[in-house]
Amino acid sequence: MIKITTDSTCDLPVALRGENNITVVPLGIVKGERVYRDGVDIHPADIAAHVDAGGDITTTSAVNTADYHELFSNLLKEYDAVIHINLGAGFSSCHQNARIVAEELPGVYVVDSANLTVGIGELALRAARMAREGRAPEEIVAELESLRDRLEVSFVLDRLDYMKKGGRCNSVTAIGANLLKLHPCVEVIDGKMSVTKKYRGSIERVVTEYLHDRLDGRTDIDTERVWLVDTAFSPALADIAREVLRADGRFGTILEGKAGCTIFSHCGPNTLGIAFFHKKSID
Repeated sequence: MIKITTDSTCDLPVALRGENNITVVPLGIVKGERVYRDGVDIHPADIAAHVDAGGDITTTSAVNTADYHELFSNLLKEYDAVIHINLGAGFSSCHQNARIVAEELPGVYVVDSANLTVGIGELALRAARMAREGRAPEEIVAELESLRDRLEVSFVLDRLDYMKKGGRCNSVTAIGANLLKLHPCVEVIDGKMSVTKKYRGSIERVVTEYLHDRLDGRTDIDTERVWLVDTAFSPALADIAREVLRADGRFGTILEGKAGCTIFSHCGPNTLGIAFFHKKSID
């Protein structure tokens, strides 16, 4: 048997984790002088309350080698192999730490998702399906590495103060963007985050425009399913996005997830994104 593991940045709903026997390792979230476990003893609402009260933005801490060693060692007592799918190596040292441990433990395979949030989660779900089908670990890893190149993950931000507090944009940029009601669209490209467009107006209007930009006229989208993910505390944005996706009419399944503390720490509330695969190219 093969066990699939991933980290908390996957943003997979708890029900899907359970149905697919996926174990999620929490990243550390540093608030004040204490390190919390993402999704275990800290949640996005805790971060929002802290920041709204004037506190510094929380930061993230990678899973260390000792925790990976304990996890993988225990799982290998029950499973023939473990396939671990990490937050992209360009975003965290989690992947490097997991690989160090995998070199010491035969039977552990580590995959760099080169991605964020439900992009990681979708790869974990595909891995779990392949494991149930009885495919070999090496075959699953190779397929995951092929699939990640077909993933398209993007999101649009409502606020820039979290990025400013986290040092990812300067104060002048943040103030200017807020005054102009600018909302950057961020896309994961080659394992890195890139701003590909800036929208103007209310976030509700921007979400609709953003989704039409990502979907309309496209013939390269694998329409088996699409992911919708957000950091909003109100259902309003997800409701708007869901209707756009339904009206598009092409997707067989619309899956939804809530971004956890890792994404929230950098993007803040009312961030919304989608993820899907490109069609497999035919040589």
